[in-house]
Amino acid sequence: MKKTYSLILLLSAIFGFAQIPAGYYSTATGSGYTLKTQLFNIINNQTDLGYGGLWVTYETSDRDAFIGTGYENDNTIYDMYTENPTSSAGECGFIYATSQDTGSGGGSECQFYNREHIIPQSIFSQAAPMRHDAHFVTPTDKKVNGDRGDNPHGTVATVSSTTNNGGKHGSSAISGYSGQVFEPINAFKGDIARMYFYFATRYEDQVAGWSYPMFNSTSDQVFTTPFLNMLLTWHNNDPVSVFEVARNNAIYVRQNNRNPFIDHPEYVCQIYSTQCAALSSETFLADDSVNIYPNPTNTNEVDIFTTENITKLTLVNINGQIIKNIENPIFNQNSYKLNNLPQGFYFLQISAENGSLTKKIIVN
Repeated sequence: MKKTYSLILLLSAIFGFAQIPAGYYSTATGSGYTLKTQLFNIINNQTDLGYGGLWVTYETSDRDAFIGTGYENDNTIYDMYTENPTSSAGECGFIYATSQDTGSGGGSECQFYNREHIIPQSIFSQAAPMRHDAHFVTPTDKKVNGDRGDNPHGTVATVSSTTNNGGKHGSSAISGYSGQVFEPINAFKGDIARMYFYFATRYEDQVAGWSYPMFNSTSDQVFTTPFLNMLLTWHNNDPVSVFEVARNNAIYVRQNNRNPFIDHPEYVCQIYSTQCAALSSETFLADDSVNIYPNPTNTNEVDIFTTENITKLTLVNINGQIIKNIENPIFNQNSYKLNNLPQGFYFLQISAENGSLTKKIIVN
């Protein structure tokens, strides 16, 4: 979600930044589909809180407690289907509990929010714990959720309808699939892609038996190649946001498992290395295309090494303050020194002509 790289403030204690639990990923040492199975073994012990438990989870996982363009900081429900990434104008402003689905209404946007299964619950026959898993079941506008139905997320060729925030519903532009798809706005494509990768990993012991246009009846790749390429592009073009980190932490408190692709975005291309290699030169910055050293640092400075043509560096602390915003930084022999860094934890967004990525920096 790109907009979260500008002026984000995490306010509540539960929404506050938290480190990944020590040793949580200590057994994730492989690569390719071996790594995917190792991650499955780490995250498959979630606590099933039931379908009603999602409402309770949303109280801490999906509230707008942020400051910045497009944020209200008013504790309303943060909804990927109606939020505006550039302005708060026209947003629904759903009130927790009060605006929940009552079983009626929802004929137009902004009446109610309900529970959207990013992977439709019909494909797994509404079975537990999939139906109740907040890592891919999000609060969204009831009208838009209903319009999307069981259609895959995808790239639209011919638009049949548009949501208030610019989401599109229409015919598929994905090779091999000619049905209807729903395309979210760019600011949320990465969020949704990481939910798909979570689902493919968390339920790899069952997913081969489920029929869905995006799936290829395997437990390793899971997705058809055209849909996989789309998800990889979405993941890499819209890096992990601070909101996703906060949401992951809040769900971990409730479910006792995490989305590894938020904690370690690099796992995606470590699993799907061949597909990422085929796409990387065209669509996004690969994680290993930029190196930062030393990191952590105790000298209040780091060196950034890359051969990419970097157009912008934006350093944001966990309180949402932009510490540095450097347009067209001048690299000397592929190196740029970022200095005078106060002690703390930061997100560095690195923008280039062919994409962007975000790195974490720790200053001790």
